Amino acid sequence: MTLHLYYARRFLVIFLSVLAVLALFQALLDLIEQLRFLDKGANFAQVVQMVGLKLPDGMYQIMPLVVILSTIAMFVSMSRSSELVVTRAVGRSGLSLLVAPLIVALLIGALIVAVMNPIVAATGKRYVDMAESFENGGTSAISIGPEGLWLRQGGPQGQAVIRAARANPEATELYDVSIVAYAPEGGPMQRISAKSASLREGAWHLRGAKAWPLSAGLNPEAGARQHETLELTSTLTRDSIRDRFGKPSSVAIWDLPSFISDLDQAGFSARRHVVWFNMELARPLFLVAMVLVGAAFTMRPARLGRTGLAVLSAVLLGFGLYYVRNFAQIMGESGQLSPILAAWVPPIASILLALGLVLHMEDG
Repeated sequence: MTLHLYYARRFLVIFLSVLAVLALFQALLDLIEQLRFLDKGANFAQVVQMVGLKLPDGMYQIMPLVVILSTIAMFVSMSRSSELVVTRAVGRSGLSLLVAPLIVALLIGALIVAVMNPIVAATGKRYVDMAESFENGGTSAISIGPEGLWLRQGGPQGQAVIRAARANPEATELYDVSIVAYAPEGGPMQRISAKSASLREGAWHLRGAKAWPLSAGLNPEAGARQHETLELTSTLTRDSIRDRFGKPSSVAIWDLPSFISDLDQAGFSARRHVVWFNMELARPLFLVAMVLVGAAFTMRPARLGRTGLAVLSAVLLGFGLYYVRNFAQIMGESGQLSPILAAWVPPIASILLALGLVLHMEDG
């Protein structure tokens, strides 16, 4: 038990060290990228805040890399100090050495999914809001419910609230649309009803529209006008809608089941969110696979040499498995694979492959 605790503590310390180094590197890269907002009215404190909001998402994406680098660093250092040789000399097998790091990796994965995932979703939304406020002078929001799709857009011309009974998967084509436009001062200015609306460059293109003015002292119906086509200025873009509506990572994992249910009730496809939900649940297993991959190539005596080649092989195999996992996700989202297969087969197959490599390296 003492030996397992020693390995667990050592792996955790190295993991936190590698995480801190990569977080600093990621923050510096993000800072260089976010400096562009200085030309759009942001001050340096706001730029630093945006870097802090974007950092959790960046670290969340590279967590498998952090785990495999931590595993490699741990076993290379222990091999060079002959700790692995001494441990084997007292009768411990190579597999028993991996029990503690595997348990720690599994717990880290569970903690990441349960705690860091909601943090990433919240900070990601806040980052998009700040970026939009500097890009367009206003923010937007999207909500899905049984009654349909709700959009809120903002800009120098004022805000507008849009409700649609139905929409295409990208939410750029809306049907049975109702819009309330607000003046820059905040009061309602106009109500529009349309059969459909298409998002084009800088505007919504409305078809079969009827507009009612909402000025004080004016009868809205008397001033109503029918329009075969009508343009409504918009700060929304296809990318901004995709970031809010199409990205499952923008929804915390605890809220995903209810969000998926709302999508189904509103008539939207929830396949991407179902695939993402299952992949998040399987994330701890993939981190376990990364530990096994790193150990398979580095649990060898340093006197055998070729340590650099072993480290490179472990990293390349880890990247390969990561891209296979992403490819399975794409196939799941496109309907080529079921969500369960797309999410769970890659990590389980990675574990079996890495375990076979460990057994081969240990027992030949």
